[in-house]
Amino acid sequence: MGRVMCVGFPLVALVVVSMCYGLADAEVKTPNLRWHYYKVTNRCHDAEEYVRHQVNLFWKNDRSITAKLLRLVYADCFVTGCDASILLDEGANPEKKAAQNRGLGGFAVIDKIKAVLESRCPGTVSCADILHLATRDAVKLAGGAGYPVLTGRKDGMKSDAASVDLPSPSVSLQKVLEYFKSRNLNELDMTTLLGAHTMGRTHCSFIVDRLYNYNGSGKPDPSMSVTSLESLRKLCPPRKKGQADPLVHLNPESGSSYNFTESYYRRVLSHEAVLGVDQQLLYSDDTKQISEEFAVGFEDFRKSFATSMYKMGNYRVLTGNQGEIRRYCRYTNKGNPNK
Repeated sequence: MGRVMCVGFPLVALVVVSMCYGLADAEVKTPNLRWHYYKVTNRCHDAEEYVRHQVNLFWKNDRSITAKLLRLVYADCFVTGCDASILLDEGANPEKKAAQNRGLGGFAVIDKIKAVLESRCPGTVSCADILHLATRDAVKLAGGAGYPVLTGRKDGMKSDAASVDLPSPSVSLQKVLEYFKSRNLNELDMTTLLGAHTMGRTHCSFIVDRLYNYNGSGKPDPSMSVTSLESLRKLCPPRKKGQADPLVHLNPESGSSYNFTESYYRRVLSHEAVLGVDQQLLYSDDTKQISEEFAVGFEDFRKSFATSMYKMGNYRVLTGNQGEIRRYCRYTNKGNPNK
């Protein structure tokens, strides 16, 4: 695996203990995952190169795929673990149909990569591994740091929207922290991973409460800057049932360029965060201090993001005789209508 790398922020002791990449520790928890698994086991020597090439082709035409893939990884790992269950169309009501997952994208990217790998190494590379490799490569193209992706995951066999418990964008900071901790991720991981909102878009319906009726008060969220409130109200006017639900950029500074930058944290500190959960990073001394560090230290943010993505990617993975290698990412092998 190579040496363990440390970020080295001048942060409080609570946070400092999590500053290292922690690769050795995470590897102990997932002994069946390996660095360059498909190469060292001679199963598909160039699997990662095939993934990287396809991601490059997609990204050149649509830079939004980085944000879409990041959201897919989050929606997958945080529910039943990193088993690619979010990709399944099988069943009456799969995870992707849950209300929290409305607007998910990036499925076509994974489908294409899977088709390429099936043509070269049939039945060998899991959809779960493809999702994590593709996301890592897309993050790097957008300006983020590359990070190790251990491989050897198997794909899950079921997907049910009822299992989706992703927190609301307006949930309290304490609830979000509890949620992350239940996934073996600490306060630093939470603050770091929310930094993925430095790119991407959200529906107005997810922020309308902040704009017009915060906590049922009939008034806007008092933590929002006047400038942000005015601009977002123009983009998200009050809407009636049946009307369109527009999309707005989570970080106007990144906008349609979809660049991975530290500007998200500057916006949080300036009370210009779009989502309520992001603005609440100011409500804890620790998350505020981390945000302040990242706002002026892009390399610190990049390295911490790499660490936290690595940790999240090893949560409740299936290996060995668990799960399967799907031939088509949208269906289990048994339920695949294309077999």
